[in-house]
Amino acid sequence: MVDPMPPVPPPRVAELRQRRAGPRVSFPELTPAVLRFSDGGRTTGTLKLVSVTGGLLGLSRPIMPNSMVKLMFVGPTGSVFGTAKMLNPVSWSLQPFCFTTLHDDDQYKLKTAIQRCVEKSARENNQSRRDQLQIEKFRPW
Repeated sequence: MVDPMPPVPPPRVAELRQRRAGPRVSFPELTPAVLRFSDGGRTTGTLKLVSVTGGLLGLSRPIMPNSMVKLMFVGPTGSVFGTAKMLNPVSWSLQPFCFTTLHDDDQYKLKTAIQRCVEKSARENNQSRRDQLQIEKFRPW
């Protein structure tokens, strides 16, 4: 009898999350969000962080985990509308979610907005490093 191959160790959870989610950003402007429930009720919050797979909402109170909601917000590239599953709150006012449905045009707008934020942050970091090098270069000591 041949021994079966040993199981491949699973990738670390943090690596999986980063690979799945891609970059996570917070938009420079306050980003209000509207959540609509299946019973027609709605609530509002603010988008704190977002990636193409989900994000983090600031809410006045948590929503029941595993609730399915319609989520809409207006980002730098226009309105994004999708279906999301609410996850376990991380505090009384912060609750993560994951997108379950995001149409192609909404996904494109979201990816574009995220990419612009990433590029802007990289430019600002590069400029900051250049400024710091200039300061160091002209210090008398």
